[in-house]
Formats: sequence, structure tokens, C-alpha cells
Amino acid sequence: MKFSKTILITLWYLLLANTTFAYTRQDTLRGSNGAGRNWWDVQRYELSVRFDTANKSIDGNVDIAFKVTGQPQKLQIDLQDPLIIDSVWIETKAILNFKGREVIGSKWLNLPFQKEGNVWWVDVSAHTLKVDSNYTIVVHYHGSPRIAKMPPWEGGFIWTKDSTGKPWIAVACQGLGASSWWPCKDYQGDEPDNGMDVLITFPGNSTVVGNGEPIAAAVTEKPRDGHTWGWRVTNPINTYDATFYIGDYISWEDTLMGEKGKLNLSYYALRHNEQKARRQFAVVKQMLHCFEYWMGPYPFYEDGYKLVEAPYLGMEHQSAVAYGNQYKMGYLGSDRSSTGVGLLFDFIIVHESGHEWFGNNITAVDIADNWLHEGFTTYTEVLFAECALGKEKAFAYCRGEWKNIRNDVPVTGAYGVQDDGSSDKYDKGSAVVHMLRMMINNDEKFRQLLRGLNKDFYHKTVTSKEVEAYIEKFTGLELKAFFEQYLHTTNIPQLEWYIKKKQLYYRFTNAVAGFTLPLEVKSGNRKASVKPTTEWQSIPWKRGGFNLSVSEDFLIGVKP
Repeated sequence: MKFSKTILITLWYLLLANTTFAYTRQDTLRGSNGAGRNWWDVQRYELSVRFDTANKSIDGNVDIAFKVTGQPQKLQIDLQDPLIIDSVWIETKAILNFKGREVIGSKWLNLPFQKEGNVWWVDVSAHTLKVDSNYTIVVHYHGSPRIAKMPPWEGGFIWTKDSTGKPWIAVACQGLGASSWWPCKDYQGDEPDNGMDVLITFPGNSTVVGNGEPIAAAVTEKPRDGHTWGWRVTNPINTYDATFYIGDYISWEDTLMGEKGKLNLSYYALRHNEQKARRQFAVVKQMLHCFEYWMGPYPFYEDGYKLVEAPYLGMEHQSAVAYGNQYKMGYLGSDRSSTGVGLLFDFIIVHESGHEWFGNNITAVDIADNWLHEGFTTYTEVLFAECALGKEKAFAYCRGEWKNIRNDVPVTGAYGVQDDGSSDKYDKGSAVVHMLRMMINNDEKFRQLLRGLNKDFYHKTVTSKEVEAYIEKFTGLELKAFFEQYLHTTNIPQLEWYIKKKQLYYRFTNAVAGFTLPLEVKSGNRKASVKPTTEWQSIPWKRGGFNLSVSEDFLIGVKP
């Protein structure tokens, strides 16, 4: 059992590593803000989906409200095989003469489209689109969505049953993309400014849970088709975060008095797991208070916070966090840090909830910069451990996770081609955040940095360069070489040193030009603060010993 868990944990991080360097046109169409995307900005989605459980298929439509921001060209809609677009319509405004009065009315124009792989090119030339004006298209589609092979890493639909034989259905599609189950602008850099509605029509008596707050639960015109469940998100949302959970759920409500007032909390567990869930989910209030202290107010008060039992390990679905850690502490009962600290809290509850700040509130424009999601969120595990267990155990946990760093390819991926870089964006990204904290050397200032990021980039999509520049300005530190070293190379700096004639000589090797770190070196009772660079430096070392040690809180190697 222990061996199986180790294999599973390893697979998670291996599957997240992108080692393919031959990019295709489909990679570019998916990963770039190209000619079919860069002239329109999504304002809102309204998605309606009907389920056919017997055939494991769906059909539905999505209203896409958008604003024209540039010269219109063909419009790129993403929808992955084997799903099929049936029709695309655009709402037009017509001036109608009614008894001598001019009345604004709506009509719909059917638009032609053409398929290229997973991209559908919609010809909008039949209707004049004006810059700075708003329009709505409606896309009708159907088909059998891709079935997940190993969710959430190899994503798609999960059609399964719970232990009592009742339907348990969900979707996990980060990486794979929301276009694996609904037509959209499947680009991380464009979130719907005004949120989205999701309406799910499902046969039978199951409960359907979604993001945000409920808006509808009604019997359809054909009772045999089941009920339509509606959920509304009022805030911007990543397309891969839009989700649903279908199952025999029991739910209960609570509230948290947080920094912005009352936050609605909702919990959904399979009916037969209610007691286990109530015990395991009790940590949520402590966790959210901790996160608000360190990172600022929960970013989605209007949409509430939900924790939902899912038929896969977990995902950061905005305001509806997926939980599948089997009601165990640690990561499926294992400790990723090998320190023992990781078994003192539920990894999935903490990590996936931490994404509400980094990933959901602050979102990378290009997935190449997803270390902003995963590195900072992995560090939220450290912040929670510090709140619950103290700084010493939290720091030990943080350093323990560094053993998982592979240094296979750079943390940051290639831009514009759907490349999210190395799985090191988790633990090496967390190391970057921890080292920044060490360099700031002031926990209150570090806390204000995290809060400042979430305030000044509130509900925004950003680049790593923007965040790096913000951190440099906030801290007053010169960090360009630091970010280049740890995000864009696979090299771990090596501190070389020797003692000669009562002088300690030191420098960094395996480092980019201009790289430096503030270190405290120790030997016996002797200690000193130094700032090694790639050039030899020295300080007097008259009474020091010959076994040099440095802080464990920097990701470096040391060799005499």
C-alpha cells in the first residue's frame, strides 16, 4: 500500500512535467493570444448542458458575451474532439418601425464556421462588429466528451458510481482545458469579467453542485429528463475552474466572519460519508482565517466557499473546491516532506483552497508562468503549518518538500504554445517564495507582500515578469538574476569556499551572471554575514573552524 501511494504521488508530478519540445500548430492555436482571439474580450458565459447517462453524452449551448477590442477577424472557438459544434448564432440589433415609432429589437444571424483540429473558426464578416461594442454569440454543440484516464492529471469526464451504486459524475480539466467539455475561448489570459452561469440538466434524483451560488433547481418540461440545476459565479473565473459535481450528496452550511464580513461556507459529501466529512472539514474555518491573515481577504465573498467530495484527488475549482483525499491526513495518508509534519494536516483541503488566492484570484496569462499558481500555493501549505504548528515545523516541512525537485527542465515553460514547464513549479516554486521571505528577513513585510499581491492584482491575469517587478519594487531587492536562476535554468547554485591564511574565500558557481544571496556562514562559535557572487571574495576568519555551514533555508549546494 505504501509503495502504491509513492507511485501515485510520483506520477502526479511526472505527468505535470512537459518534456515535449516539438510544438504543433494546434499547440500554438491553443496556447497563444492569436489572430482569432486578440480582438475580442469575453465578458460572460452562460452554459447550459443536458446529460444522457445511458450514452455518456451531452448536448447544450453556451452564450458568450464579448466586447470587440480590435479589428475583427475570424473568431476562434475551442472545442475538442470528439465533441461537435452544431451551429453558431450572433445576436444583432435591428431598428424596427412599429406604428411610426422606432423600437430596438433583437434578431439572430446564423454564422458559418470551419473546423481545424480542436479549433472552430467562426466567420463573423456577415455582421458588422464595431470596436468597443458588445455582442453575444450562442454556440450549440453535442457529443461524448473525453473520459478521464487518470484524473485530475489526465483529465476529462469521470463517469462512475459511489460505493452504494449511485451515480457519481464530475469533470477535471486543468491542462486538458475546458474545451474538452464546452465551447469557449480556452485561453488562461481571458477570464469572463462578469462571471458565468452553469445550468446542468440531469436525469434522476442526484444533486448537482457547481461554482458560486445556486440560481435554479426545477423540474424540466419532460420530468423523465430530471432536474435543471443552476449555479452563478459573479466574479471572473478561469475556464478550467468552471465545474460540476453530480452525486448523492448531503450538505450543510456555515458562515465565517472574515475580513470582508460574512462568508458563506457550504460542504458537500456523499451521504454515507457525512460523519467522516464533518470531522475532516472542520479545519476549514481555521485555515481560512490563517490564509486571510497572511494573504488578505478571501477573494470571492460574493460566490461563497464550498468544499465538495469528488471522485478524484482534488482540484482548485473556484468557490467549489474538489476534495478526494479519502478523509486522510497528509497526501492520501503519506507525507510529501518526509518530516512527519505533512501528516498533521489534510494536504488536499489546504493546497486546493490556497489556490483561491494564487491561481484563481491571481492568474497567469500564459500557462508557462503557472509557477505563480503552484509555487505560491505550495507555500500556502507552509503558511497553514505555521499557523497550526509553529514556524519551526513549518520551515522543516517546506525544506522537506525540496527533495522532490527534479531540475529536469526550467520551471517556466515556453510561451505561446501551451507549455506549463516542469513539475518543479510546485516545490522549486515554493522554494523561490521561501527564499524571498528569507531575503526580506521581516515576516511582517513578507506578509504585506503577499497581501499586496492579492490586492493589487485582485481578479487579474498577470505575467511572471509583472509579479517579479512588483516584488522587486516592494522589497527594494535586486532580484533579476535570482528569478533568472531559479525559474529559467535547471542549475542549483553551488557555494564554493576554502580557508587560507586566516581568510575565508567564497563564491558561487553554477550560477548566472549577477547572482547573489545574503547568507550567514557558521563554523564553531564563529559566524558572519556574506553576499557571495560568482567572483571570489574573502573575509577575515582568524578564529573560525574548518567545517563551514550555511542556512538550510536557501536552495543551494555547498562544497569546500
